[in-house]
Amino acid sequence: MKINSVNMCISAVRRSQYPTDELPEFLLVGRSNVGKSSFINSLINRKNYARTSSKPGKTQTINFYNVNDAFYLVDAPGYGFATLSKKQQKKFGLMMEDYLTNRGPLKQVFMLIDFRHKPSKDDIMMYNFLKYYNIPVTIVATKSDKIGITGHQKQRNLILNELDLVVGDDFIVFSNITKEGRDQIYEKIERTL
Repeated sequence: MKINSVNMCISAVRRSQYPTDELPEFLLVGRSNVGKSSFINSLINRKNYARTSSKPGKTQTINFYNVNDAFYLVDAPGYGFATLSKKQQKKFGLMMEDYLTNRGPLKQVFMLIDFRHKPSKDDIMMYNFLKYYNIPVTIVATKSDKIGITGHQKQRNLILNELDLVVGDDFIVFSNITKEGRDQIYEKIERTL
């Protein structure tokens, strides 16, 4: 896949602000600090297009990145970050639930988890929520470059055992440093389109 153009066109907090052009959407979900912005930057071959932050919980809107005028990468607020108030957490939860259950152009969710750790309760809850609504999911295990190659199979088994992947859902090991897994993500998007 060749990325010719990227435009961060909409930051939305409600349905009325979402794009209306019906282009296919690929949603990115994951815990705060799992590397969603780095994942976007790696996919679109730009260094700092999606803002990365050392402070978790920075993304507080649903951000729509138009890629090649063919589809959207949709960046959602990270979940599981404790310093957000209960009110903010509830607001984000309702915003995400509305998007996930009512969004026609949503074709696929890329659920990012940190390859170095066992999936959290929030990760498991998010995966089960997506499965409840029969939304196709690809698990993307980020930061794979931080684990030696000999530890890859052990980590992979640990994650797959915890999440209990449904048949048809994919698992991709990914690194924005080494670009491991990037071609698989491109293939997934192309097949879906």
